[in-house]
Amino acid sequence: MSDPLVQVESVSVTLGGTSVLSDVSLNLAPGRITTLIGPNGAGKSTLARVVLGLVKADHGSVTRRKGLRIGYMPQQIQVDDSLPLTVDRFLWLAATGPTAARRSALERAGVAHLRRRAVQQLSGGEMQRVLLARALLRKPDLLVLDEPAQGVDVAGQNALYGLLKDVRDELGCAILLISHDLHLVMAATDEVICLQRHVCCSGNPETVSRDPAYHELFGPAAGTPNLALYTHDHDHDHDLHGNAHHHHDHEGPCNHD
Repeated sequence: MSDPLVQVESVSVTLGGTSVLSDVSLNLAPGRITTLIGPNGAGKSTLARVVLGLVKADHGSVTRRKGLRIGYMPQQIQVDDSLPLTVDRFLWLAATGPTAARRSALERAGVAHLRRRAVQQLSGGEMQRVLLARALLRKPDLLVLDEPAQGVDVAGQNALYGLLKDVRDELGCAILLISHDLHLVMAATDEVICLQRHVCCSGNPETVSRDPAYHELFGPAAGTPNLALYTHDHDHDHDLHGNAHHHHDHEGPCNHD
């Protein structure tokens, strides 16, 4: 494995007198997708902010590779309805560079056709893609995404996670995902860290899905039965609108609920 871009060692964070993170460690390496899962209040977003340098650890250490470029995709962003703002202008405010760079980022995120659309007119799925394009403008070594599939239907979520794998493969970057649902990130992650203020369990998705600590957090219904939906080979892809596009070289059936 390559040397980590970010190394978090035995980090603890207390906010407002409450312990939010306790003795948490993780390494983010180039070309790997790491997913933080856990219930609300588990400290996932706080750990991401520690990685980003927005929250300082009370104990432990955080080491970042010199010159590290980070792209951040927030959980959501509010734009005043009275503010006339196109997608292109929205990206320009984040990174004042050539038009070609913004067009390329939107194309990579699959939403080049939205360049002149008003931000306020975007659907939830479209806005998530635009936020991803915004993060990609930095040509990041590390991409941090906080609940990137929030407000997107299941088909759109699968398409988005598939896109993230493509981005990882093209850029060779590390990706840190925050999610509350292991099932939806199964096919798009290399390592899962199950968090409840401390690391309950970690490993590849299949291992974590069978760990007693995972079941203790999410209940017995959170086990393996639904995981096959996202780990087998699909005979089609979904576009941004949930439409299926079938492959011709698929060798087996693909069943959906």
